[in-house]
Amino acid sequence: MRTSKIAAMWRSGKQVITKVAIVAIVTVSLFLASDILMPQSASAYPFWAQQTAPDTPREATGRIVCANCHLAEKAAEIEIPHSILPNKVFDAVVKMPYDREVQEVMGDGSKGDLQVGAVLMLPEGFKIAPEERIPEELKEKVDGLFYQQYRQDDENVYIVGPLPGKEYAEEIHFPILSPDPNSDKNINFGKYAVHLGVNLGRGQTYPTGDLTNNNQFKATAAGTITSINNLEFGGYEVTINTGDDTVVETIPAGVELVVSVGQEIAVGEALSNDPNVGGFGQKDTEIVLQSSTRIGWMVAFVSAIMLAQMFLVLKKKQVERVQAAEMNF
Repeated sequence: MRTSKIAAMWRSGKQVITKVAIVAIVTVSLFLASDILMPQSASAYPFWAQQTAPDTPREATGRIVCANCHLAEKAAEIEIPHSILPNKVFDAVVKMPYDREVQEVMGDGSKGDLQVGAVLMLPEGFKIAPEERIPEELKEKVDGLFYQQYRQDDENVYIVGPLPGKEYAEEIHFPILSPDPNSDKNINFGKYAVHLGVNLGRGQTYPTGDLTNNNQFKATAAGTITSINNLEFGGYEVTINTGDDTVVETIPAGVELVVSVGQEIAVGEALSNDPNVGGFGQKDTEIVLQSSTRIGWMVAFVSAIMLAQMFLVLKKKQVERVQAAEMNF
């Protein structure tokens, strides 16, 4: 009787273990399948800009939010036509000049090439041109680029990147389609502002406010450095004896120390080098949505003025000739 109970318990336990194993296998399979079929986007800096400022990338002060994490300043340029006619495709060229041989500290402490990204805020009604409207010459320049709307309901604000700096920092092309006020009564002819933000390399802070390893780290206490320990996954622990207590400064991987054991250190004095070689650049410009009818009338007006001036000159010469003839008579 006791043996049969033990056998029944064994069979019951075996069934439970089998069910748990089946559930575990199914769960792992679904997890792997979801990663393959629906891969998640990387949390690169354009994505973080959307998280920190979900409504608009431009603050009330005029500053684009990328500057909150990319603290260094870099140059940014944008080339667009001074004016454009309705329902026309034009090329907005973004440039980020920098030394292509420079490498930056990556998240794991290794060195790598810089990446770039851009935020482009166009006037209301302007948007990325449909593929069938893009000229063949421009298609070659935008091949491989993906333009993401900053918000789903905003077709005039786009982010692109991160992209390899060596390949795209020279020029990033945006094929833009201008609106037509004749078909959309919410759009008017006139002058509009265009805002550009450019990221070059990694930032100094994460959106949470935590520092990245792309910073110069400084002492938070004054004293004598008593020890420097290498961490298992890279980086250092610098111990400072203040006299009354000890302070441990953690330096992440990829940052080079500029201090040594036994050195006297002051508050705010550098413990490491400054590895940052990137930064953020912003450029504001304008574009005029021009009416072809207005241009026609302007040409007609200028032509009329020129003809009037020409006739005045001819009339003046005629009067002078008459006066000369009367004097000779």
